Amino acid sequence: MSGPHDLQRTPLHLGLGATTDVEPIFTGNLSWYEGYGERHAADGVEGRLVAMHTFTEPWDAWEMHPLGSEVVLVTAGTITLIQDVDGEEHRVDLQAGQCAINEPGTWHTADLPNGEATALFITAGEGTQHRPR
Repeated sequence: MSGPHDLQRTPLHLGLGATTDVEPIFTGNLSWYEGYGERHAADGVEGRLVAMHTFTEPWDAWEMHPLGSEVVLVTAGTITLIQDVDGEEHRVDLQAGQCAINEPGTWHTADLPNGEATALFITAGEGTQHRPR
């Protein structure tokens, strides 16, 4: 499909051989992520999920991608990305047009200093883990 595509509604998968697949409508449910993993298991750690999310509340959990880095690009508002590096929290304030990288194995979460923000995520999602904040 040529587009246009709403990344908040239908994320993309960047796969082996420089391929791009449009994903089913994003539900945010664990079953959506499980289906994504099953559809693209053959791409292993080289596959990337490209998605956009708007947040109106701070994240209520930490997450970590053990097998690859994640790019977080803010497109509207401000996000304070909080990274846990060897037990020490590092805070990075990102405004529209700015990005940060969550290195493999880095636990991260986010706050919203101005109440709402939108960000584009390019994620190596295989093996992603979560823990309560």
